[in-house]
Amino acid sequence: ILHSSMSSLVQRIARQALVTFRNPPRIGEEAGRSFLENHGQLKSLMSEVSAADLKLVPPKADSSGGTSPARSYQPPVTYMHICETDHFSMGIFLLKSGTSIPLHDHPGMYGMLKVLYGKVRISCFDRLQRPSPPQAHTDSLRLSVLRSTGEFTPESGPCVLYPDRDNLHQIDAVDGPTAFMDILAPPYDPDNGRDCHYYTVLTEAEGQGAGQPGQEMWLREISQPADFWCGAESYPGPQVYL
Repeated sequence: ILHSSMSSLVQRIARQALVTFRNPPRIGEEAGRSFLENHGQLKSLMSEVSAADLKLVPPKADSSGGTSPARSYQPPVTYMHICETDHFSMGIFLLKSGTSIPLHDHPGMYGMLKVLYGKVRISCFDRLQRPSPPQAHTDSLRLSVLRSTGEFTPESGPCVLYPDRDNLHQIDAVDGPTAFMDILAPPYDPDNGRDCHYYTVLTEAEGQGAGQPGQEMWLREISQPADFWCGAESYPGPQVYL
């Protein structure tokens, strides 16, 4: 008898992710038809996944208001590990109400994000290849363009990022707690140059039209913000076998 986990939606997503990202296009290389078809199938499967598929129960609304001293020491974001291979990682991020995953990058990586409950606002940037201004005298500035800002709910399709497009993003919980399933390919690996870097937006003094898609902005690389850290939670859903 086939184990129920072997035919679960999350199992099918993991197997499709493995097929898709086993041999992705190199940076700057045009994607072939096979990769595009597999990537499309993965996006289609991710469109279907729900909190119930992963046995995830949205938290009840907090009626106390405010933040108690005990809760203030809890991580603003937690992560449920589902699986990881050399080719991709898959898990669930859970954001408490009013929290954010700060603006960060995914060097040379593909990604796909599907909201399971709640609502997130995602701002995506592309890095532009242009030298820093002379007065910057630092390597920490990155000229980027705001590609898009949008809100995503469980009814939305996945948010997709590529090595050269929508690669930097900030994720904000909107109107309550939220959770999303996340695939990154290949996984972060500092030893192979895939470390996560954090950024802050340097806005112009006049600020007119700030935050509009297509607007060029200087980003400054910063240390991981002190108010952001990620804890771990046990994954309650079907096991994945690869």
